[in-house]
Amino acid sequence: MRILSYNLWHHRASGELEGLASGHDADVVCVQEAHVSDLPGRLGELELAATTTTGSLGLGVYVRADRFAVTFHRAFQLKRGLHDLFLLPGTERLLAVRLVDRRTGGRTTVASFHAAPLTATNRLRRHQVTAAHMLLDEVSDRDAVVMIGDFNYPLFRSGLERVAALDGFTASFSDAPTYRHTASLSTHFDLLTSRGMRIDAVRTLAPGASDHNPILVDAHLSAVADGPRVAAESAR
Repeated sequence: MRILSYNLWHHRASGELEGLASGHDADVVCVQEAHVSDLPGRLGELELAATTTTGSLGLGVYVRADRFAVTFHRAFQLKRGLHDLFLLPGTERLLAVRLVDRRTGGRTTVASFHAAPLTATNRLRRHQVTAAHMLLDEVSDRDAVVMIGDFNYPLFRSGLERVAALDGFTASFSDAPTYRHTASLSTHFDLLTSRGMRIDAVRTLAPGASDHNPILVDAHLSAVADGPRVAAESAR
């Protein structure tokens, strides 16, 4: 499965989506900061499977329909920071889509994720990540999961990796930064967490009209170990 994720920067980069999807042979495209009513219904061979329905900036997931059947989709709100409370009330920051591979029968839940902006704390973003993982555990029925998008996590990413591991997920970062703050400071805002997937490669693609670079992930199903989640709230 090849997954592309792109923060469209208030929809500015939406015109690049079809070229990126076709040029990189993507099976799934996850977008953030989209004007969802203006998203095209198709990107070449990919169909728009789901979008969020609240907030001025939303999420979307495109799927290669001849390869994957969509069996479920749902959007979720997560714990809000001051930015959302006052400027973006009702914003849904997680969009999950359950897929069945028409060739192999393999089942995967792919989610587009957009954490709270930099006006919030890393602690809030870690809370959002864990809450998102718990929601994905519920809707995925223990199938493999990929949560990809803009985590807005500028520094101390070991804390994010630790939280993901405690949740039973693995955080994966691309081969180059995805967001440039200044000429001398750039970070990995766009990344993924996964469970039950073998992540073969995560690449940062060339910059476009957005302030974020898109990322491209090559992933394959691996065995998913059943069992209880690690209860780790006291360790955070």
